Amino acid sequence: MQNWRTGALALALVAGLSAGAAAQSTRQLSIVTGGTGGVYYPLGGGLANVLTKHVPGWQATAEVTGGSVDNLKLVGAERAELAFAMADATLDAVRGQDKFKSGKLDVMTLAVLYPNRMHVVTTESTGVKTMKDLKGRRVSTGSPGSATEVMAFRLIEAAGLDKDKDLRRERLGVAESTNAIKDNKIEAYFWVGGLPTSAVTDLGATPGVKLKLIDHDDAVAPMNKKYGQLYSNGVIPAGTYPGQDVANKQANVWNILVANRKMSDDVAYQVTKILFEKKDEIVAVHKEAASFLLENQKAENSPAPFHPGALKYYQEKGIKVGG
Repeated sequence: MQNWRTGALALALVAGLSAGAAAQSTRQLSIVTGGTGGVYYPLGGGLANVLTKHVPGWQATAEVTGGSVDNLKLVGAERAELAFAMADATLDAVRGQDKFKSGKLDVMTLAVLYPNRMHVVTTESTGVKTMKDLKGRRVSTGSPGSATEVMAFRLIEAAGLDKDKDLRRERLGVAESTNAIKDNKIEAYFWVGGLPTSAVTDLGATPGVKLKLIDHDDAVAPMNKKYGQLYSNGVIPAGTYPGQDVANKQANVWNILVANRKMSDDVAYQVTKILFEKKDEIVAVHKEAASFLLENQKAENSPAPFHPGALKYYQEKGIKVGG
């Protein structure tokens, strides 16, 4: 009996050590995204799922954050491994300017993802029809720590308005902005995201509400003149959102997936490979992932240099990225 107990104890000890070793060998990856009402969060969840599913020993999780600015700071400080970010905020991060004046961040691009669409959202009942009509209105310009706020300020400036003097400004995320406009606490809000954004869909589907998106594509040229060739003219097609009867002419900016320069080449390679080769599984979570295309991997689309691990994958696929 004693021999049996000793043997069982030994087996249990070996099993425990094996489990402990397995736990220690698991690579944890934090993917920082955005608010739950946006597009970064479901895409980050989809990416976390495919990395966990298809790379042995990896456990990835998507984290809710304020958005691009927070994300870049978290990756720069090595408190997260992967971040979704907008190109304009990333350029500020690598230059150490605007919201990154405390110092340049050593971040690199793994992939150019999809174009983010600036939404200037209101309802027919407000009477707001143009950017100029926002003067004197209570407007949300995005949550603190978001690239929505960065781009909103630039758009407001290009439209000839003063963000501090001409607007009664709130700083809300997209889901909170939708709730606030429903409750008549604000009259419009800015949001930069993919199509469709669930919170904007929610507003359009609200009984008694007629969604209106404000055209602003004429601001692209002055924004680029001041801040560099970051923005492009785009269109949100009619019918993208409930009650949206006409196409919305707006400004686009690229989204990118970034990592710290210290990320190993092998990890960066694996992330990039899974992102593209298991893309269909991410599309099933949010259709904007269909815009993840190898042909968009160009140096001119990213303000940060591409990570060597990502470049290795693109070279294998015959894609010449450049610098």
